[in-house]
Amino acid sequence: MTAPDLSADSRAGDPASPTSQAPSNAPSSGPAPAPRLRRILAHARLEARTLLTNGEQLMVAIAVPAFVLIGLRLLPVGRLEGVAPIDTAVAATLATALVSTSFTSQAIQTGFDRRNGVLRWVATTPLGRDGYLAGKVLATLLVHVLQGAVLGLLALALGWRPELWGLLAALPVWLVGTVAFGALGLLLAGRLRTEGVLAASNLVFVLFVVGGISFPVAQYPRFLRGLVDLLPSGALGELLRACLAGSPFSIGSALVLVIWAVGASLAVIRWFRWTDA
Repeated sequence: MTAPDLSADSRAGDPASPTSQAPSNAPSSGPAPAPRLRRILAHARLEARTLLTNGEQLMVAIAVPAFVLIGLRLLPVGRLEGVAPIDTAVAATLATALVSTSFTSQAIQTGFDRRNGVLRWVATTPLGRDGYLAGKVLATLLVHVLQGAVLGLLALALGWRPELWGLLAALPVWLVGTVAFGALGLLLAGRLRTEGVLAASNLVFVLFVVGGISFPVAQYPRFLRGLVDLLPSGALGELLRACLAGSPFSIGSALVLVIWAVGASLAVIRWFRWTDA
C-alpha cells in the first residue's frame, strides 16, 4: 500500500509549509488610495462643477445677486447718506451672493446627497466624512471667487470704483461669513428631509436678504433693529457696508458673526445626520 500523495491544499494547511505563511510586508491586493489632499481637491472640483452646471443653482449663485445689484443701483432703497449708491449696492450684492451659495445651494445639494445615500456611501470610501466636508468648503470658496469676479465686472460697468483697503478688509468678513452660512446650510440639510430643505432654505434665504443685507439696520423700525442686529445676515450686511461703503465699523456685528460661525459649526458636529434614518 503506497502512501497518499500530499496535495498543494493539504500542504498549505501545514504551519511549517512555506506556502502557509505570507510575509508580513506583502503588498495589498488593491491599489492604494490617492493622497488625502488630492482626494479632497478632486471632490472640491466635483462639487464646484455640480454647483455651476445646475441651472437652478447657477441662477441662485449669479443671476439673483446680479438682479440685486442692478435693482439697488437704480432704486432709491438701501442707501446711506453721503455714500455713492453703487457702493451700498455692491456690499449688499456680495452678501447676497455669499448667502446664496454658502447657505441655500449647499443646503439643497447636501439634502439631495443625504436622501440619495451619497453621504452614507462617502463614509465607507477613502475620502471619508471629513474629506467630504472639506471638499464642500473648498468648492464654496471657489464658487465665491467666480461670483466675485462676475459681479465685480458688472459693478465696474455700473460705475463702482473700489478702494484696495476696503477689499482687503472685506476678506476676513467674507471668510467668517462663509463659515457661518455654510454651517447653517449643512445644519439645515442634516436635520430636515429633502422636501423640507428645499422649502426652508429658499424661505430663509429671502428672510436673510431682507433681514439686514439689502437695507442698513438703521433703516428698520426701532422695534426690529435689535432683532436684525442679532441675525447673521444683519451682521454680515453691516460689516460689508463698513468695508465697501464707508459706514461705521461695528465691533458688535463682528462678534455676532463670529458667534454664529462658531455656534453653527459646533451644531453641525453635534447634530448633523448622515442618513435619513
